[in-house]
Amino acid sequence: MKVLLKKTFGFAITLLCFGFSLSGFSQQDAQYTNYMYNTTLINPAYTGTREVMSMFALHRSQWVGLDGAPVTSAVSAHTPLGQSNTGLGVSFVNDQIGPSVENTISVDFAYRIPTGLSTLSFGIKGSANLLNVDYRKLAIHDIADPKFQNNVDNQFSPNVGAGLYWYSDNYYLGASVPNFLETKHYDDNASATAKERMHYYFMGGYVFDLNDNLKFKPAFLTKMITGAPLQVDLTANFMLHDKFVIGASYRWDAAVSFLAGFQLSKKFFLGYSYDTESTQLANYNSGSHEIFLRFELFRKQEKIYAPRFF
Repeated sequence: MKVLLKKTFGFAITLLCFGFSLSGFSQQDAQYTNYMYNTTLINPAYTGTREVMSMFALHRSQWVGLDGAPVTSAVSAHTPLGQSNTGLGVSFVNDQIGPSVENTISVDFAYRIPTGLSTLSFGIKGSANLLNVDYRKLAIHDIADPKFQNNVDNQFSPNVGAGLYWYSDNYYLGASVPNFLETKHYDDNASATAKERMHYYFMGGYVFDLNDNLKFKPAFLTKMITGAPLQVDLTANFMLHDKFVIGASYRWDAAVSFLAGFQLSKKFFLGYSYDTESTQLANYNSGSHEIFLRFELFRKQEKIYAPRFF
């Protein structure tokens, strides 16, 4: 009975989310708890700011046990270009929710301006998106409804975004809009299947050196979208001996998260987070899991005395 209830509720959530898209409401970008480690996906100005070739892979399973729940996989790489103040990056995101699958590839370019003890970075993002929707995955009450007769196959839409990122060794502030174009996707009946709205991101964080072996970093991420509730993530992480990271996060009126990471070597950093819902949705799933691996390639002459906390 419980399994049947989960499936029924899962279909309802999927249809509700998809129904919002049909009605022209915003289509959410992929959600990340570990946004502080894959910042280029939401802010192109972060590109090249780590001063090394940085490669990143992440997998997120959201609302595990709920049919049609979001599943996101992302890979990215970014690097400074020689000794210049420019950076270049590329990323790929596969985002699945209910009957829809989105594949997005992006290219990021950033230019950094030193401002005394800090640096101001400007970034631009160019993206190509492919949307697929398989209506056969839905539990449709009226199978004769013309809105569900033709699947959406590889509908292409371009986009462009921009961002600012101001940072030093101890703090950062950022603002970005990854997608300026509010693209409408259509099916063969010329009715809108989904509409992508602009997402406004604001972020910041500060690293406190409590002692030689302990750092504390409070941080925030705010996301604003027309037609959707304001989303605020408040995070607090501790770094011990420049190797272990442990912390917690609160997504306003949505979820509580627990985060952990380990610097396996100078090049590899492994991280994991678990989200538990703070809403009624917690009765129908067993939480969300996110795991990632970062690999950084240093030049032979570089000496890294301590890993940067962001």
